[in-house]
Amino acid sequence: MSDVTRILSAIEQGDPQAAEQLLPLVYEELRRLAAQRMAAENPGQTLQATALVHEAYLRLVDGTGIRHWDGRGHFFAAAAEAMRRILVEAARRKGREKHGGELDRQELVADAIASPVRSDELLAVHEALGMLEAKNPQAAALVKLRYFAGFTIPEVAEQMGMSPRKADQIWAYARAWLATAIADEASA
Repeated sequence: MSDVTRILSAIEQGDPQAAEQLLPLVYEELRRLAAQRMAAENPGQTLQATALVHEAYLRLVDGTGIRHWDGRGHFFAAAAEAMRRILVEAARRKGREKHGGELDRQELVADAIASPVRSDELLAVHEALGMLEAKNPQAAALVKLRYFAGFTIPEVAEQMGMSPRKADQIWAYARAWLATAIADEASA
């Protein structure tokens, strides 16, 4: 009887220490199994193989309800099934409207931030930026660094002495404010 089979039997008997002994013995094999599963998934998957292993392991050895394992092979077959279910749940969650639904994901191209701008767009941004500067000088300064200098959020945060998260929040606010101001000006 292998160590894994012996520990699985101990888990069935309700031994609380057995689950802790099992993970080191099966981790590498579960990780390899998860990596194979992830390789078959579409690119852009946000779930990592390590997280998949941990979630599957928790589902298999959660302590609620007694599971009967017919040995090592049965355990790994159940692990593969648990991983499949987790991936299906993740795909369904990702497909919900709340999480972007049917929208196509667009890759952010860093060079597009500092790309050449049409002159009419540049003038509209300049005028709106003047109004934003009167209302919120910090947001206007951030826009100048992002839009005109092409700095990234971390670079802007460092330049302005704030956290990247705060800089990202101000950037989102400024973009929305400028878009509204430019749209209002265009319709006037």
